[in-house]
Amino acid sequence: VQLQASGGGLVQAGGSLRLSCAASGRTFSGYTMAWFRQAPGKEREFVGTISWSGGSIYYADSVKGRFTISRDNAKNTVYLQMNDLKPEDTAVYYCAVGRRGVIQVIRTTSVDYWGKGTQVTVSS
Repeated sequence: VQLQASGGGLVQAGGSLRLSCAASGRTFSGYTMAWFRQAPGKEREFVGTISWSGGSIYYADSVKGRFTISRDNAKNTVYLQMNDLKPEDTAVYYCAVGRRGVIQVIRTTSVDYWGKGTQVTVSS
């Protein structure tokens, strides 16, 4: 199983980036997917989660209104559109597949598979 994240980079404050995470090796039909991030010296934290159908979406308060999570099940891919980026959004972003039956993956203990991460750097 591989989760390949892409789309990270360096952007100025107020800019936008779109992250993608493609899953391969197996299908994740029925599974919730999520994004987490980890800044230097800090613990990995939840960003957003989306259920298989897309009917359940939940965000961390720090990104609500600026980030949008979506998925394309035919492509086994989850996306994170990030707008109005702030320096405090700087982190390595990880996509994740939740444990079977978990509708909202908001804790690292609810994750079955992690992607390798993509760096997002926001300059002031």
